[in-house]
Amino acid sequence: MGILGIDPGTLRMGYGVIGEGPSPHAEDYGVISLPRKMPLEQRLYQLHTHILNLIAIFHPTAVAVEQPFVGKGERSFPASALAIGQAQAAVFIGAASQGIPIFKYAPAQVKSAVADYGAASKEQMREIVAATLGLKDVPESDAADALAVGLCHLIQEQADVALGRIIKPGQER
Repeated sequence: MGILGIDPGTLRMGYGVIGEGPSPHAEDYGVISLPRKMPLEQRLYQLHTHILNLIAIFHPTAVAVEQPFVGKGERSFPASALAIGQAQAAVFIGAASQGIPIFKYAPAQVKSAVADYGAASKEQMREIVAATLGLKDVPESDAADALAVGLCHLIQEQADVALGRIIKPGQER
């Protein structure tokens, strides 16, 4: 029983499995890296296959995915947003095909839940995630982002239970 957190990307997709229990812990985490020269459809297929494998191994009760954030003025806004959306689709299809509920979180929402500060830096988030989960080493950025998304979902889920709220899969919080 756990939460599969995902930081989507078509070249680098971070993943983290948060174990539920008396205290949250990382069951596994890492980055799926794919070569830029690999055709996009092959990368998406590989991501989909990795997601199905993670689901088969860890049997998560939920998949938490970070929503794309592309700041104003960034040169590759359309390309970045499209690539992240395509990577998200591979995750959504994998989770949906296994009947696992999907939850989506904005980056600021993840930072607020995990760091109690919506403008925390990447480095601060990496340190907080490592400390919260009792990790010996600070995970690389994409893996830390995925673990943070999983932690965010766990925190939101606990708050919803405490407040008696019912949130349906796919519903944004």
